[in-house]
Amino acid sequence: MRKVLSVSALALLWAAPALAANPFAAPSTLPYQAPRFDIIKDSDYQPAFEEGMKQQIAEMNAIAVNAAAPTFDNTIAAMERSGRMLDRVSNTFFGVVQANTNPALDKVQTAEAPRLAAHNDAIFLNPKLFARVKALYDQRAALRLDAEAAQVLTLYYRQFVHAGAQLSDKDKTRLQQINKQEASLEASFQQKLVAGAKAGALVVDDKAQLAGLSDAEIANAANDAKARGLKGKFVIPLQNTTQQPLLTDLSDRATREKLFHNGWIRTEKGDANDTRAIIQRLALLRAEKAGLLGYPNYAAYVLYDQMAQTPQAVEKFIGQLTPATRAKAAEEANLIQAAIDKANSDEKSPHFDLKPWDWQRYAEKVRKAKYDLDDAALKPYFELHKVLTDGVMYAATQLYGITFKPRSDIPVYQPDVMVYEVFDHDGAALGLMYFDYFKRDNKSGGAWMSNFVGQSKLLGTKPVIYNVANFTKPAPGQPALISFDDATTMFHEFGHALHGLFASQTYPLVSGTSVARDFVEFPSQFNEHWALYPDVLKHYAVNYKTGAPIPQALVDKIKASQTWGQGYELGELLAASQLDMQWHTLPPGAPKPDVDAFEAKALKDTGTDFPNVPPRYRSSYFLHIWANGYASGYYAYQWTVMLDDDAYAWFTAHGGLTRANGQRFRDLILSRGHTLDYGPMFKAFYGKDPDIGPMLEHRGLTPPK
Repeated sequence: MRKVLSVSALALLWAAPALAANPFAAPSTLPYQAPRFDIIKDSDYQPAFEEGMKQQIAEMNAIAVNAAAPTFDNTIAAMERSGRMLDRVSNTFFGVVQANTNPALDKVQTAEAPRLAAHNDAIFLNPKLFARVKALYDQRAALRLDAEAAQVLTLYYRQFVHAGAQLSDKDKTRLQQINKQEASLEASFQQKLVAGAKAGALVVDDKAQLAGLSDAEIANAANDAKARGLKGKFVIPLQNTTQQPLLTDLSDRATREKLFHNGWIRTEKGDANDTRAIIQRLALLRAEKAGLLGYPNYAAYVLYDQMAQTPQAVEKFIGQLTPATRAKAAEEANLIQAAIDKANSDEKSPHFDLKPWDWQRYAEKVRKAKYDLDDAALKPYFELHKVLTDGVMYAATQLYGITFKPRSDIPVYQPDVMVYEVFDHDGAALGLMYFDYFKRDNKSGGAWMSNFVGQSKLLGTKPVIYNVANFTKPAPGQPALISFDDATTMFHEFGHALHGLFASQTYPLVSGTSVARDFVEFPSQFNEHWALYPDVLKHYAVNYKTGAPIPQALVDKIKASQTWGQGYELGELLAASQLDMQWHTLPPGAPKPDVDAFEAKALKDTGTDFPNVPPRYRSSYFLHIWANGYASGYYAYQWTVMLDDDAYAWFTAHGGLTRANGQRFRDLILSRGHTLDYGPMFKAFYGKDPDIGPMLEHRGLTPPK
């Protein structure tokens, strides 16, 4: 008898071989299970997401209905083993969509974001699964687990409760709706921001308006215009921050104002890229979610597992810095206004009052006059590849004994990406590192680190990590010269990489950088200190033409100028931190806020409306807090500066950059993941609780009275 298959059955038969051929269906065969960018297609991601979620739900349901009494292995460890396909596609997709997106990937993100949120809810709101976790947690003292397993059990229980496992069915339904809406809005915000930044680029008709830029920068502007089909014009792309790097060099004030203005309103034009409606909805949804879960506001909900723990602790910390910062910024503004007056003292140059688009240019003039330091004189000593291999990697070798080998045989997602294999001090393989440094129109702004593959002894995986930045790509045939600040960014992101590379955990939940926001920036910011450390600096800061090391006189000027501009730098960061906190301390049921009015009031009420020092990010383009997981967490960058300055003070008191000191930092901080609570972990290294003194001293600020 001839068997006739239904249409749905035929579809399943056709889908099966296609799914089996999906590059995410099984672990990659490349070293360290690195993503198969040589065969991955845009069309592979969505079916992999769908199948990955389906597989993990089946695995979680099997755990939940297991007839055997719950044990750590059949419940907690089983949960840690689940979702392997989903992890593979998620880690790869979100790495690529941030660094090298396109319309097809944007569509996948739009479609899958709410489904992923619903998937997460299906796990953490599963009553049978929570019952097993709770049963183990209630008898945790009798289980005699090792320290890491005990921590994992505790964290799972707290995550279930925090995710709403104890809510009524009605409230769970509403929470699921909120989570799906939040995920969709976050994805939309990120896409609008990338598009808005691209559309907000400054188009210049006359080369004379670019006076002050180098030939290479003008050539880049011309090339950017050509790439957009704008013949005979010049384009200056926007960076993610409020201030734009080229404002330092542009001598035409009208051009500076236009560039600043374009960045200021990039997503506030009332067009398809305007983000303000999304912000209004996200802020109120997050406040409602917090209330549903028993918290007074979203910040309190988020901070429950952070080192700071409460919004009040964050406000106290920012409050300790604000008065001294305001005084320092005012002092800097007076010196800058004097420089403006001096530069425009003749009748041909009319007087003008300092505005935000003037600050960077004339601050640089003050710095040159005060410290005789010229960024143009510095750049020849900071060639990107030299900074990476003879600076960033060299410092890591001196501190931790690790070594690096370039791997040209590992496929990448974009031709500019470089790959290195990393080896431990004993020659054992540690993992892979990807470096993607140059700006692209389809790349999110800023710099970051994450994993394509996480470390876990349970899963038998080693870390595959990437560092991404947005440095200006040189014209063909030209060296990749960067600023000292860019070099410091490279050290920063590699500090995150070290935290991931030295992960040595059994369970993925607590591995590597899976730590609180106000702890995760500690290793990265600590690593910045080695950029200017004498033994490291002289090794990598050499003239790209002559090979001559950077003169000590220039080094002395860099060091002397370190506290110049700290009023502005810290001011813009504190202002952004307060915007974050004010948005996320809205109570449940708050009326819909006007975004611009709310922003102005938030800055004024917190004393962070520093004259001519705008927030580093305005609400409308604050990617960190609306789509990048830093909601109620932007303060963490400064909190961890406190930690890193404390740690560097310890290093300085104990001999500086030595293998012994590096090993101690690795053993007590970098290799611990979240196997310990953060306060005790830091105290074990530092010898006491963190204090703000070294931070204030390092920035040249006096403690507020």
